[in-house]
Amino acid sequence: MLLSGADIIVKTLIEQDCDVVFGYPGGQIIHVYDSLYKYQDQLRHVLAAHEQGAVHAADGYARATGKVGVVIATSGPGATNLVTGIATAYLDSIPLVAITGNVFSSQLGSDSFQEIDITGITLPITKHNYVVGSADELHDVIREAFTIAKSGRPGPVLIDVPKDIQIGKAEVEFSCAVQPTPQQAAKDIRISEAAECINACQRPYIYFGGGMISGGAQSEMLRLAELIDAPIGCSFMGLSGIPTDTPGFLGMQGMHGHYASSMAMHKADCIIAMGVRFNDRVTGNRAKFVRGAKIVHIDIDGAELSKTVTAHHGLRGEIKLTLEKLLPLIKESKKPEWRSAVQNIVAEEHANADTREGMTPKNVLELLNGYLGAKTPVATDVGQHQMWAAQYIRFQDTLRFISNGGLGTMGFGMGAAIGAAIGTGERSVLVTGDGSFGMCLNEMATAVHENVPLVVLIMNNGVLGMVRQWQTLFFDGHYSNTVLDRKTDFVKLAEAFGAKGARAATMEELEDAFKAAFSCDGPFVIDCLIEKDEFVLPMLPPGGSMDDIIVKLGD
Repeated sequence: MLLSGADIIVKTLIEQDCDVVFGYPGGQIIHVYDSLYKYQDQLRHVLAAHEQGAVHAADGYARATGKVGVVIATSGPGATNLVTGIATAYLDSIPLVAITGNVFSSQLGSDSFQEIDITGITLPITKHNYVVGSADELHDVIREAFTIAKSGRPGPVLIDVPKDIQIGKAEVEFSCAVQPTPQQAAKDIRISEAAECINACQRPYIYFGGGMISGGAQSEMLRLAELIDAPIGCSFMGLSGIPTDTPGFLGMQGMHGHYASSMAMHKADCIIAMGVRFNDRVTGNRAKFVRGAKIVHIDIDGAELSKTVTAHHGLRGEIKLTLEKLLPLIKESKKPEWRSAVQNIVAEEHANADTREGMTPKNVLELLNGYLGAKTPVATDVGQHQMWAAQYIRFQDTLRFISNGGLGTMGFGMGAAIGAAIGTGERSVLVTGDGSFGMCLNEMATAVHENVPLVVLIMNNGVLGMVRQWQTLFFDGHYSNTVLDRKTDFVKLAEAFGAKGARAATMEELEDAFKAAFSCDGPFVIDCLIEKDEFVLPMLPPGGSMDDIIVKLGD
């Protein structure tokens, strides 16, 4: 079949079971957009308001569906506007394929209008990237990009296609969608050594992250916890990996994690970590992190083993396959003393719980929980609201917490919520702050145009809350540029975009707003007013350890 390069791109995306792409057209990608027009009955294109919104939408789509997200942009500023979103996906291991146009091959390196070396720019933040040299290469390059994006540790891949390659023609025979490269379990000797360590421990703690979710190892992990009588905690990226009400699950661990989860890890003598990184938000002061505990670390990416914290047993391999080999070697053992100790830690957490009435973050999100379905994707931006969502929102199904952890990208949430809703066919919820929402609120235009069922909950405190919290605690209240003092009326703004909105200053008003929002067919914005001095607690101070944890003000 003789086709143009542009047609090869679009038909190969269809071949890869891609049902929707996100993007923004321009001169150097116009031939691909002409092909999208021809095949619009087979491949949906969602026009974003900005390329950053498009790449975040592709990212949200990938997080919510487990499929590869696809974003398309033109050269120059179109391509560079993708960079933050590509980096966001890279640091959270999200499968993404970005396709950019560029000037004619003969003009590369001549500083042509809107020419940029986007592969050079994105080299450190992609698993791989390509400059396509001929139309004959396109089909194989795109298939290889999808394979790379979803194999092993997932991540983004970029394909830069000069204009003459889009115009040129080549013979192509299409096939079926590529599959991830088969992975292997860790070596038998490493699994046996880890089993001996686990069988000998008295205070085990299981710690999982996003890699456990993408590896589909939930049932094996839960069986291991049952066998060794271990509590379970997760990283930020592990949220929604298992239902929140799973027996023995203590929630998120780390700087702003649940006290019980962090303290149980601190007191454990064996930490079984799977598909998770030991970054600074997890460990705090690494010199004081889990002193005396043995660490069994299972990860598909060998570079993560002993990267920041020494693993006594580092198992490089596919998590599900590794656990399948490990489980028969584990002796069932009840540990009543450890279980009792963990229950006491949980009781301490409950004793410090926020029981105030009124528009507290906890009460706001507990009320939201009553409106969430089992499959409702909940996206967030970055800041205090993100941590409150991580602490208080209850999840029933996997792939339903759509939030970025590694890069901490304010403005991520709006595009991601749109992508998650489109990918799942479910109403999505965006929990955001007035600061983060201001970053990419232009994507309200996209949500309205696409009639996305989306509830935007703005936890509006009039400040950049997380930075202000640090300024209060560690900078003597020097509120340098964190008081927004903006006059934006978010309800009128929503209406100006063509959406609906409501303002809530009391719990009664919030209840009415939720009722209206969750019965609305399209986007609905709730301006939820909270106090500027609400803090995210617990908190590990910078450079601190569990010995320094702040669980309430005055500690």
